[in-house]
Amino acid sequence: MDSWSALREEGFDILTFNDLSAAAYIEKTCAPRHLEAFRRCHHPAMRSDLFRLCYLSSSGGFYVDADDAMTEGNWRLLYGNDRLKLQPLSFDIPRQSLVAVAGFWRFDQPRPDRLYYVNNNPLVAPPGHPVLRRALERATAALLAATGPIDIQATTGPGNLTVVLAEHARERALAGLPPDYEMMREWDQVGRTRWELSYRGDKRDWRQLE
Repeated sequence: MDSWSALREEGFDILTFNDLSAAAYIEKTCAPRHLEAFRRCHHPAMRSDLFRLCYLSSSGGFYVDADDAMTEGNWRLLYGNDRLKLQPLSFDIPRQSLVAVAGFWRFDQPRPDRLYYVNNNPLVAPPGHPVLRRALERATAALLAATGPIDIQATTGPGNLTVVLAEHARERALAGLPPDYEMMREWDQVGRTRWELSYRGDKRDWRQLE
């Protein structure tokens, strides 16, 4: 996290939250149903997922995981307009691994052996963006209606955001409206995810849950 501290000199306020401060923000800023949904999140990753939707929907800003480190610091690449900025990802099913960013941008057509989706980290958004509001409401409804095990990725994580973005993009296209979102092509010039962290080997990492 220390690598991002240089942004303070560029005028950024750097905020961090824990469960208590996140719940306090939701209680003050969002609806009671959002706080109840937050309390029903059984894993820290879910609470982080839901909170970033609450915060960015209300306040806007630049969200990045604590796992990520700033690289070249070219953050201005993310602020050329007021569109929602998302990171696209592609998963190679036979290899069971993520595709390098440079690789999947080269293909003009989707490949059936790959999954394409958007990550929910990093995110850059203006306050009140409809995709994030919709993702928040979809996740909240699923959490409040759940009576059994909850799939983190699909309920609060990238799966939820991808579904909502696809619906939103289709609606705007049918209405003849330009995109109010864009994919980050140069994230590696801003930051990178650090995978060599101890928690990734135990159940603190949601991927380790059965």
